Amino acid sequence: MKQGNLLTGAIYNTYTKRIVDILCASILLVFFAPIMITVALAIKLDSKGPIFADTPSRVGNGGQRFKMFKFRSMVENAHRMLREDPQFKQLYEEYKRSSYKLQHDPRITRVGKFIRKHSLDEIPQLMNVLKGEMSIVGPRAYYPDEIQEQLRKYPQAKQFVREALMVRPGITGYWQVYGRSEVHFGQRIKMDALYVQNVSLWYDIRIMLLTPKAMITGKGAV
Repeated sequence: MKQGNLLTGAIYNTYTKRIVDILCASILLVFFAPIMITVALAIKLDSKGPIFADTPSRVGNGGQRFKMFKFRSMVENAHRMLREDPQFKQLYEEYKRSSYKLQHDPRITRVGKFIRKHSLDEIPQLMNVLKGEMSIVGPRAYYPDEIQEQLRKYPQAKQFVREALMVRPGITGYWQVYGRSEVHFGQRIKMDALYVQNVSLWYDIRIMLLTPKAMITGKGAV
């Protein structure tokens, strides 16, 4: 990437992007309000547990940890069960081998399967955007143990991880619209780094315009 483009991207990422995030998140929260209410009711009627997922903290800009808002798509205490319950030991090993994604996860509820396919479980992250922890567009928000485990598997990705953590993670992003869960960690983090290297208003607009198609088709989602 040329030095001029780097400077333009840095200026956009420091100033304009935050303004765009606040405006877009505020508008989208109003737009998605009826859907969020419907999803929340469906979750409560479908299975026992809270509306929001109780997941471990994620790694954000500069390595800062934050709690991500996300609709619960799995059974209650799903993340603890996977890591601590002996009956899920084999599943957990598969989870780590497959870049922290599972094609057939028995913990996912009936409603959860639908909202994950169409990314409706991600909508509450708009609140993270308003708090300044996330952006509308950005790299994936990784789990701390996910980064550590995957770097052991893909040590050549260390530089890409450093670049990805230079900006706020996004609700949607380059890999989400072009690859989703069909790409492994090594490819995914490279795509995240490529986004950071080329960040601009027009690049973000392009990704935002492609996001509804990815949500509707559900291609590559697990």
